[in-house]
Amino acid sequence: MSTPFPFTAVVGQDDLRLALLLNAVSPAVGGVLVRGEKGTAKSTAVRALSALLPAVDVVTGCRFSCDPAAPDPACPDGPHEVEASSTRPARMVELPVGASEDRLVGALDIERALSEGVKAFEPGLLADAHRGILYVDEVNLLHDHLVDLLLDAAAMGASYVEREGVSVRHAARFLLVGTMNPEEGELRPQLLDRFGLTVEVAASREPDQRVEVVRRRLAHDDDPAAFVARWADEEAEVRARIVAARALLPSVRLGDAALRQIAATCAAFEVDGMRADIVMARTATALAAWAGRTDVLAEDVRQAALLALPHRRRRNPFDAPGLDEDKLDETLEEFSGSDGDGGDSDGSDDDPDPDGPGGGGRPPQEGPDDGSPAGDVPAQGEPSEDGQAPAGQSAAEQSPVRAAEPFRTKVLSVPGLGEGAAGRRSRARTEHGRTTGSRRPRGTLTKLHLAATVQAAAPHQLARGRSGRGLVVRRDDLRQATREGREGNLVLFVVDASGSMAARQRMSAVKGAVLSLLLDAYQRRDKVGLVTFRGSAAEVALPPTSSVDAAAVRLESLPTGGRTPLSAGLLRAHEVLRVERLRDSARRPLVVVVTDGRATGGPEPVATAGRAARLFAAEGVASVVVDCESGPVRLGLAGQLAGELGGTAVTLDALRADSLAGLVRDVQGTSRRAA
Repeated sequence: MSTPFPFTAVVGQDDLRLALLLNAVSPAVGGVLVRGEKGTAKSTAVRALSALLPAVDVVTGCRFSCDPAAPDPACPDGPHEVEASSTRPARMVELPVGASEDRLVGALDIERALSEGVKAFEPGLLADAHRGILYVDEVNLLHDHLVDLLLDAAAMGASYVEREGVSVRHAARFLLVGTMNPEEGELRPQLLDRFGLTVEVAASREPDQRVEVVRRRLAHDDDPAAFVARWADEEAEVRARIVAARALLPSVRLGDAALRQIAATCAAFEVDGMRADIVMARTATALAAWAGRTDVLAEDVRQAALLALPHRRRRNPFDAPGLDEDKLDETLEEFSGSDGDGGDSDGSDDDPDPDGPGGGGRPPQEGPDDGSPAGDVPAQGEPSEDGQAPAGQSAAEQSPVRAAEPFRTKVLSVPGLGEGAAGRRSRARTEHGRTTGSRRPRGTLTKLHLAATVQAAAPHQLARGRSGRGLVVRRDDLRQATREGREGNLVLFVVDASGSMAARQRMSAVKGAVLSLLLDAYQRRDKVGLVTFRGSAAEVALPPTSSVDAAAVRLESLPTGGRTPLSAGLLRAHEVLRVERLRDSARRPLVVVVTDGRATGGPEPVATAGRAARLFAAEGVASVVVDCESGPVRLGLAGQLAGELGGTAVTLDALRADSLAGLVRDVQGTSRRAA
């Protein structure tokens, strides 16, 4: 067994260490979500924390770690008449990304049910983690339904299992820690809110600190025992401080003044619901106990806000988490009165400027003197309505324009039944979902279809000499449940950024539509990629990734101008799909081509684009063409391209949820005809 790196030997990462220690003092804070790039000691710090937690007393033989001083009256292994107890270190249980629901919450003990004819519960990881740490590395890659289950258990302090004829409730109080790399995809805001605290970690850019990190890591790897011994005194000191803070916590007083500051801060930053207020109150109390005080001070409230609020201010996945510290200080100062009257001021002495901090105003827009709307005047560096570059700028490259406001789109799905990663877009055979039948297992049995297994074994009981209650079951009797749910797809955007698309209003609308589809892909747990074409070539602006916010950033900075190498864009997209098929063959693609259908540049551009499009049709790749053609005269080129692709075409206006009726049906129907 490897020797964990000492917690006190971690260099820097003050916020990470503080957040972990506060949860060790008060698990009611609600856990920690650690966000950061790879190689920033996220996992090292979490694993090191388990060595600092005080040992726990448990009832001997209890699989649910009941406290002998106060055993759980509803414990499935109870009732306990405590005759024997033992002490063991606090556990750190890791939840793998590929874990099943059975492994997390527990399930019917199939072996005993079939062999002994008894109904018994086999505990899962939530039971193992009780009174310890439950650690989820790459929590953003965990299936949503598993995240919901473990967050519900963390919030309620108990796990409820109602399945396969089993009804069990057991205590599940643990310190929940999740780590994630935002480059690999974000958590949904609803799930972010369920984590008590969040911290952002990054590697230091200070050379001396980086040198110390390397020095300590190498020393630990060379002789782990000696390195741990060198830090033993510091570890013992922190361990004793955790115990003292836990003992002091019930005596900490959260006064009315501090409560008003907490409420005012949450209101000022417009966080949803009341969970933030409660988490801030618990965090501020834990901070006071950690400092050895019995009163919560303004500095505790400020630190609690920095840990509890940044991730709760996100309204969509493209918002960067963070907190305006100047606004925070102003709010705390305004409500700093110890008598609790800080919030009753009428503000008559304050700066009346509505555009100041918190005023919500916007800087004035400079516009023409004739009173015409500023929005009708092309900004400096933006193309005019005819797609021409402004004076002094090359027609081959024009400044990016901002995306229009995103909107809710209807579902674009891949026809047929897939077997890809769990998601929310297209129909698929999945490990989770409604049971639709059974089959013989291929390889390891993962989801037993109990009724089908019993039905297969029943006719052979006499021949097998059954004499007791249990069923005599052979390997050939086992049946795997087949389930149908939804999968995530690879949504590959192929975006025309040529001069024909460069009119300011049109490109803004195009970017708004793609941004809307990216939001939809985020909600449906898709991978996304972005191919753009303009001038004389196409480029992969973003290789397939789960980070849709990265796609949004690339889209926002997308320049436009030049000719329309449509065939180059399609061929580059085809190559991206070929490579991705080798990496993840089960994930089905959906190609979304955003163009007006024009093709220019190179010999026979229209015919070449048609041949490239037919490659997708020949392989049965589902596709949608978002027709960006505008004006009173329409050539219908996007519709022709959709026909070559074997997909369907939809206009920008029809992409909205309230006007896209029947699009999925059209996509499926067109694909069937092409097949």
